[in-house]
Amino acid sequence: MADKKVQMSVALAGLSLRNPVMTASGTFGYGQEFSEYVDLERLGAFITKGLSLRPRPGNPTPRIVETPGGMLNAIGLQNVGIDAFIEKKLPFIRTVNTPCIANFFGDTVEEYAEMAQRLDEIPEIAALEMNISCPNVKHGGIVFGTDPASAAAVVAACRKATGKPLIVKLSPNVTDIVSMAKACADAGADALSMINTLIGMAIDLNKRRPVLANITGGLSGPAIKPVALRMVWAVSSAVKLPIIGIGGIMTATDAIEFILAGATAVQVGTASFITPGAAQQIAEGMEAWMLAQGEADIRNLIGALRT
Repeated sequence: MADKKVQMSVALAGLSLRNPVMTASGTFGYGQEFSEYVDLERLGAFITKGLSLRPRPGNPTPRIVETPGGMLNAIGLQNVGIDAFIEKKLPFIRTVNTPCIANFFGDTVEEYAEMAQRLDEIPEIAALEMNISCPNVKHGGIVFGTDPASAAAVVAACRKATGKPLIVKLSPNVTDIVSMAKACADAGADALSMINTLIGMAIDLNKRRPVLANITGGLSGPAIKPVALRMVWAVSSAVKLPIIGIGGIMTATDAIEFILAGATAVQVGTASFITPGAAQQIAEGMEAWMLAQGEADIRNLIGALRT
């Protein structure tokens, strides 16, 4: 058994990943923050905190609360902005031999496109991940990720602005996730990340007030895993793009469930708040599971769910 090797590498939208495990945006800083807990060169990729043209302070506190089976966050996309990212964060990223994917967002189609262009010029960025769960301030605040036409417009604009692999992170807060996925695919997306957080809230009975200053927040963690699995399975059956599965992945077997449902890779998010080394542990656990099962190649499991 010790001499057996497992093929864990996967190809995704032009990227070659040593294994399918990534870190989810907003849960891993810019990589350096977790580098003493995780060997970044044991991961498939790591993804930056969401970036915008200008720095953002985020929402007032409290903005994180633990819930049964997960957590709610209303961070408000706090980030250092693209200029400070280039000046202060890139030097560390250059030292890591693992693909770095930049998550980004904007308030308008034009801001998204400008961000895509700025990131396209950075050699150390291997791919871009669009967070389209943001309101379009020019069009009445409709969230890009909940309207197929709005999603297609912003993806098409970013597609023109970058030659790097373009990954679109889908919101689950929609009636028909398949329609959203198709709109993004038709507009030029190279891959899909799914899912982003579900909208939820928590109440303090003693104060009779919402726990979060923002009232609502994004629910993540094990509580959303069944929803995420269903959405990955539904989209993988309808859209011919690689999928990165996200949502409540706490263990290696959770990750493999997403692979069976149709994901090519996965992202680990909330688990890193509990165990900072979770992403590496999950990657290693997946390989151990493959060995124990006599599986030679992780790629054979992609979409291999029997229904």
